[in-house]
Amino acid sequence: MELDLDESSLAIGRIERALSRIEKALADRADRPESAGTAPTADQSALKAEVAAVIGELDRLIAEADRG
Repeated sequence: MELDLDESSLAIGRIERALSRIEKALADRADRPESAGTAPTADQSALKAEVAAVIGELDRLIAEADRG
């Protein structure tokens, strides 16, 4: 099955949104005062999930491009 242009555009949009969320989370973390300590586990888990989502979308696009 070949990845069509609409599916590629949607995947790229998902990647862009996930990267924006990662960027915002990292900026929010940098803006926190030092006394707040390290990021809570929930924040770290959310960032890991976003990174995994981006990697998954990129892997999917690459696999489809290799097949097409």
